[in-house]
Amino acid sequence: MAKPNRIKTDAVPAPATQDQAEELLAQIGRMQRQVANIEGEMNNELSAIKQKFEQQAQPVNAEIEAKFHALHIWAEANRSTILKGRSKTAKLATGELQWRVTPKKVAIRGQDTVIETLKRLGMGNLIRTKEEVNKEAILLDESQVSGINGISISQREEFVAKPFESNIERAEPVKKAA
Repeated sequence: MAKPNRIKTDAVPAPATQDQAEELLAQIGRMQRQVANIEGEMNNELSAIKQKFEQQAQPVNAEIEAKFHALHIWAEANRSTILKGRSKTAKLATGELQWRVTPKKVAIRGQDTVIETLKRLGMGNLIRTKEEVNKEAILLDESQVSGINGISISQREEFVAKPFESNIERAEPVKKAA
């Protein structure tokens, strides 16, 4: 007979009374707020660092964009001489220039109207119908699917500890129209 699997965890002292459990829950709440404060400080510092480097990069990016535009103008003007045969790549001493055609893309605005129009015009072959199992209907009548291979219904109990939090009210002056 196989031994049952046991999950090994660190030994922690469990509260013996409700008062001790309430204090433990309050401690968890204080610690969660402490972690939230630490994350807030981290995000403030990261934001400042990111802004500093974005400001340093901004003039360089603007110059890159201007030079790219100038290079594109030159390449278009000289396209017939720098491309060989049917190639769409020009090899220069310091790099390559390429002309690429992107894949076709379909954009649909007003999908319901487009579907109605396609149906009216007899173009149902352009409409995709997706078949899938209705899980919500199964949950409404579980007995219908009992014994069907591939369908299982599960539920589990979770333990959640939610310390109370107090939201401090803020008052802001109301601007009145003159």
